[in-house]
Amino acid sequence: MRKKTTPAPFAAGATTLVAGGTSVVGDIHFAGNLEVEGHITGNIKADDGADARVRILPQGRVVGDITVPVVVINGRIEGNIYSNHQVELAAKAVVDGNLHYCLIEIEKGAQVNGNFVHQGQAAPESATPSEESAPVAAEEVALDKA
Repeated sequence: MRKKTTPAPFAAGATTLVAGGTSVVGDIHFAGNLEVEGHITGNIKADDGADARVRILPQGRVVGDITVPVVVINGRIEGNIYSNHQVELAAKAVVDGNLHYCLIEIEKGAQVNGNFVHQGQAAPESATPSEESAPVAAEEVALDKA
């Protein structure tokens, strides 16, 4: 089995740490790097157009959606993941939710209880969840065929 030689690169900017034993309740908006060893109950979202990376460490847990270009998981996620660049699932990763990705790497032992949804190399906003985008797209298709 081939071992990975280079980890996902750090994003430009500052690094924020949610340390072990720390619990955060509420949404987190950030740019740069976010390292999670504690628990977050809320959504994690990178600032629009930001070069950002989130890394969930083995003791880390997130209950909420993650919308970040580069996502590295070795902990537990209960929510959907939206990445417009790269997702890495390490051996101890557990994801209960859907995974939207462009590039993906999965190590033996990682678990995903949900769907894999491949995104083409598109603009960042195409990888973010939107309640209005699906119905509008369906109406546009119906109008084009008429």
